[in-house]
Amino acid sequence: MQTWFGLETWMWIAIEAAVAVGIVAIVIVALSLRARSGRHEKRTSGLRDAFGPEYARTVDEKGQSAAENDLDARTQRAGTLDVHALSSIEGQHYSEAWAATQARFVDSPAEAVTSADRLVIEVLQARGYPTANFEDGAQAVSVDHPRVVVDYRAAHEAAERSQRGAGSTEDLREAMIRYRQIFTEILDVRGSDARQPIVAP
Repeated sequence: MQTWFGLETWMWIAIEAAVAVGIVAIVIVALSLRARSGRHEKRTSGLRDAFGPEYARTVDEKGQSAAENDLDARTQRAGTLDVHALSSIEGQHYSEAWAATQARFVDSPAEAVTSADRLVIEVLQARGYPTANFEDGAQAVSVDHPRVVVDYRAAHEAAERSQRGAGSTEDLREAMIRYRQIFTEILDVRGSDARQPIVAP
C-alpha cells in the first residue's frame, strides 16, 4: 500500500477528515457565539432604550447580567397587571388634590412633600399599580414610565428624610418638583380631559 512519510494512504485520509471536521466544528462554534453575542447586544440595546436611566441604575446596583434579568422579569410582571387610565372624574379629583398639596408647600414644605408622596401612591393604586411596597411599585412604574422613575425614587427618599426631620428646604423644593413631574406623567385620564396640575414652586 502506498505511503507518505511512513503513513499509509488511509491514515492520511483519516487525518484530513479529522482536520476538516475540526475546522467545520470551529466554524459552527464561532458562528454560534457570534449569533449569541448579537442576540445579547440586541437585548442589551433594547433594555437600555426601554428603561433609560433606570437601566444604568440597575446595572450599577446588580451588575449587567443580573440587572438585565431583573428588567426582563419586571416587563413580564407588568404584563400581568391591570393598569388602566383614570376616569375624568378621578382625574379631576386628583388634579384638585395636587393643586391643594402644592399650595401647602409655601407654609409647610415638609407636610406638602409628604402629602405629594401619598397622593402619587393613591394615583398609582387607582391606576392598578402595586403600592403595598415602594420598591415593587417603583419597579412596576419603571416599565411604563422609565423616564420618571428615577425622579420617583429621589423624591420618595427626600420625603422619608423629611419625615425623620432631616433634609433642607431646598431638598424639599426639589422633591416637590420631582413629584410634579411624576404626577403629570402618571395622571393618565381617558379622553385626557383632566385639568393639568399647576407648576410646582
